Amino acid sequence: MVDLKIDLNGLELKNPVMTASGTFGYGEEFMDFFDISRLGGVMVKGTTLEHREGNAYPRMAETPQGMLNAVGLQNKGVHYFAEHIYPRIKDYGTHMFVNVSGSKIEDYIKTAEVVNDLEHIPGIELNISCPNVKEGGMAFGTSCPSAVAVVEAVRKVYKKHLMVKLSPNVTNIAEIGAAVEGAGADSISLINTLLGMAIDAKTRKPILSTITGGLSGPAVKPIALRMVWQVAQAVKVPIVGMGGIMNTTDAIEFMLAGASAIQVGTANFIDPCVTDKIVVGLEQYCQENGFSKVSDLIGAMEV
Repeated sequence: MVDLKIDLNGLELKNPVMTASGTFGYGEEFMDFFDISRLGGVMVKGTTLEHREGNAYPRMAETPQGMLNAVGLQNKGVHYFAEHIYPRIKDYGTHMFVNVSGSKIEDYIKTAEVVNDLEHIPGIELNISCPNVKEGGMAFGTSCPSAVAVVEAVRKVYKKHLMVKLSPNVTNIAEIGAAVEGAGADSISLINTLLGMAIDAKTRKPILSTITGGLSGPAVKPIALRMVWQVAQAVKVPIVGMGGIMNTTDAIEFMLAGASAIQVGTANFIDPCVTDKIVVGLEQYCQENGFSKVSDLIGAMEV
């Protein structure tokens, strides 16, 4: 038997396979397809302090080897989540994480405080790719000072596992990773979507209502893999890798590059059972290649 457990800086995952925020709903939407308790963790959709309608339609577009989205963090707010959704998902038998987003530091703090009081939520994923309205819309995660400011502020009020999700739309992602580690991150997840756009040649108009949106899917995998490897060289905290993971082989590559766990996103729209298949595939790979523990794959790329 292969030991699939992963130590995420004191938080034990039953296996390294997690779902990416915004692609798996609240988990309950997938229960008809497979038992989600088989997963290492589920990241629920982005949650903000107040109710958000999100952006105008159209806000999703298919692209070659991927997709664009500009949903805009549509959700009913953290208090609605705590009162109505949390009671339904708290006993699912896997770690349920909340992706926390905001447009100013105070929003992050207040949202994290609410989630901190939810007994069966062991961690949050701090989305620092959000636009900082007080700084003219530049994302918190695109500079070390602003990234540090929001992570330090949340660290003061949030007492459980603090995962910080990095934006790839930066010059030096390893520098940002080291900065958030120093500010108190327990783990780091990357990458969030890359900024892209699509145009309809017939109408000569942008396909998304927002003109630009986040690119995800297989097209971003080589970039994501490179960034995971770079951050793994710069930090000591565990890394959760994502970006174009479509199958077991992709997941293994991210672990070899230095990820302790992985998140699957766009692939969930194609095959709702893909994460369960990756759990099975990781065990088979370890058996066939002589690994008694899946954790032995972390950073095991040979150069």
